[in-house]
Amino acid sequence: MNRKISSLFFAFLFVLIGSFASAQHENEGGKSAEKVEHKEGEKGFNATEMIMEHIGDSNEWHLWTTKDDNGEEHHVSVPLPIIIKDNEGWHTFLSKDIAHGQEKDGYTMHHGKVTSTKGIKEARLFALISGKQSASDSYFDLSITKNTASMLISVIFMAVIFIGMARNYKKSQLPKGAGRLLEPVIVFIRDEVAIPNIGSVKYKRYMPYLLTAFFFIWFNNLFGLIPFFPFGANLTGNIAITSVLAVITLLITLFSANKDYWKHIFMPPVPLLLYPIMVPIEIIGIFTKPFALMMRLFANVTAGHIMILAIISLIFIFKSPLLGFASVPLALFVSVLELLVAALQAYIFTVLSALFIGIAVQDHHHEEHAH
Repeated sequence: MNRKISSLFFAFLFVLIGSFASAQHENEGGKSAEKVEHKEGEKGFNATEMIMEHIGDSNEWHLWTTKDDNGEEHHVSVPLPIIIKDNEGWHTFLSKDIAHGQEKDGYTMHHGKVTSTKGIKEARLFALISGKQSASDSYFDLSITKNTASMLISVIFMAVIFIGMARNYKKSQLPKGAGRLLEPVIVFIRDEVAIPNIGSVKYKRYMPYLLTAFFFIWFNNLFGLIPFFPFGANLTGNIAITSVLAVITLLITLFSANKDYWKHIFMPPVPLLLYPIMVPIEIIGIFTKPFALMMRLFANVTAGHIMILAIISLIFIFKSPLLGFASVPLALFVSVLELLVAALQAYIFTVLSALFIGIAVQDHHHEEHAH
């Protein structure tokens, strides 16, 4: 009942805001056309561009933008290394050397991303494989992007935390420092995720991956909610990251699978006439499981960031500070909700990974004897 009331409340709120926007547009549209059209050289607020810049990757870590008395924008960013390989060789420099329209070695930066001014395109894996693109007239971008830097920061953070925990456990069995907070989480993953899904005999082999995946996703989900440097990157909302995690789960599942698993795939327990239907379905199911892992994490994390930014954007779209009394508390509520989603998505990914691995390593001969 409470969920229905909450859903109706938010639906009513967005309908109310939409109605207010339509009414405001109708009242101001015919009365002041010159206000709708921006002055020459003046740039209006673009919510879509702002949101995409925040959730997307870039070759610089943008901090803030200021305007001087002449209306010129000044961007403050943390420069990141640019590493490019093309037919002329290697090019290495910092992103600040090609920012704001500057050019170096035939490259510049457009909307935070490296582009070539020499008319060549960035090399794409599938385009190279299919022959639609040639490596000789392409460039390979190996730069350290915002998401890459954020990933390295989270890896260093996890290494410091867990190496410190391991050293403390060598000295004493009593947890200290961060171990007091994280030990119950580790025990929970072992007792409630790994053992029930994989089994009490084989679970230890997969605990390192399950714990790494859980804490990597959880920490980066939390870091993405912190709006200042060196946090705020949408790492787990990047489909490249979620796809790699899903592929790792797939590879572990396939290389750990026993003969019972493959027998179920190619010799399912159905009448022989149904094999032409069931075998392809089972084979497709091998790949749909990691695909679901990839899309679930990507979509949920990205949707949360978009929702928060969209709610805040309403203040600038309508240019009314009064709207802040509605949008700011709502954005704060969604942000608090995202704290729960951060842990929940990490838990769901870990549970499903353990479930898929457990299905692949489960022994079925005891069931055959029972029948």
